[in-house]
Amino acid sequence: MRAILFTAALVLVPLAGAEARVTIDITGGTAEPLPIAITDFASDNGLGKQISDVVKADLQRSGLFAPIDSSAFIQKGLTPDDRPAFENWTVINAQALVVGRVATEADGRLRVEFRLWDTFAGQQMDGQQFYADPNNWRRIAHIIADAIYEQITGEKGYFDTHIVFVAEAGDKANRVKRLAIMDQDGANMRYLTQGEDLVLTPRFSPNRQEITYMSFGNGEPRVYLLQLETGQREIVGNFPGMTFSPRFSPDGQKVIMSLQQDGNANIYAMDLRSRATTRLTNTAAIDTSPSYSPDGQRIVFESDRGGRQQLYVMNADGSNQQRISFGDGAYSTPVWSPRGDLIAFTKQSGGQFQIGVMRPDGSGERILTSGFHNEGPTWAPNGRVLMFFRDQKGGGGPQLFSIDLSGRNEQRVPTQGFASDPAWSPLLG
Repeated sequence: MRAILFTAALVLVPLAGAEARVTIDITGGTAEPLPIAITDFASDNGLGKQISDVVKADLQRSGLFAPIDSSAFIQKGLTPDDRPAFENWTVINAQALVVGRVATEADGRLRVEFRLWDTFAGQQMDGQQFYADPNNWRRIAHIIADAIYEQITGEKGYFDTHIVFVAEAGDKANRVKRLAIMDQDGANMRYLTQGEDLVLTPRFSPNRQEITYMSFGNGEPRVYLLQLETGQREIVGNFPGMTFSPRFSPDGQKVIMSLQQDGNANIYAMDLRSRATTRLTNTAAIDTSPSYSPDGQRIVFESDRGGRQQLYVMNADGSNQQRISFGDGAYSTPVWSPRGDLIAFTKQSGGQFQIGVMRPDGSGERILTSGFHNEGPTWAPNGRVLMFFRDQKGGGGPQLFSIDLSGRNEQRVPTQGFASDPAWSPLLG
């Protein structure tokens, strides 16, 4: 059951002798977009088309789906109660079909239903209904898009998520930076801070709706823990010389950070309950930007102990420190994928800033995008898409972009102004 949505599956009987066979194999990263027909949802309140349009936009933006223009549709006015005339959809090459309905209940709640059909097999692949406050209609659309994505790709979706980022306004010399949150598609943005202090590098908790971020008040860096639902804020600590906010452990009980002492920076873990810290590295170099593996057993970080910034991994207790990056250039801001199979990073080489990925042992390095200034990758919760920020040369300020692991589906993420330091939430649940 989804919080605030009271989700229930429709009881539907599969057609005898038919098996849904529409799939997209995305493991190789070379999938062709699947032609899909998404009809305007029937509605008694005007929200049907709005919901289906958001579903369509989510799926199209993933790069894995190619929604068919509704002007090509032969069969009109379908509802979830109707069995489609499948020949009218296969003739326009719609390999999947989405039909839905939106109604207002007596208590004012929305009831939203949808069915996903495999048109060639003539079989339903999924069918669900949702009850929610009308103000949550966009979230219902994202959840439907996630359900369709999962049914067809076999992977969890990532549309019912939030992005926390630093919203920037004003000229470069007097830039105001506020913490902001929005849906992953740029909708429903709101500010979390008012711009009185400089804020940097927000990080999401893996299992709760809370974030850490760094704030410079009176020139001193402080790390805050912010509860998104209540707005309650508490200070984790004052950390002179800190340049990146801490990241959470996978269980949300600890944070890991880099602290500067005596001119060098080392990595520490802090228990959020006791606030006790444990030192994990002890070098004369600058060790920074640590990130846990999803099982909590290892940590990736950057260090200049070899002369310039490179990536290293170690066990969670600081043992067995090993270098994994050996390419030309300087590597920074590593982030372990939620799937555990890849590490994303920023790489500065040949006068360009690149966003890339490599396996945890350093093999298989691939550059996904390159430009004047790209930085700060963050993973979608399914580990298939990255978001980062980019400063265009002469462009005035940073903007957010997303890119999938194929490197071919790069898109700008709309924001109301300049934006940097994105952090992708887990699925809202």
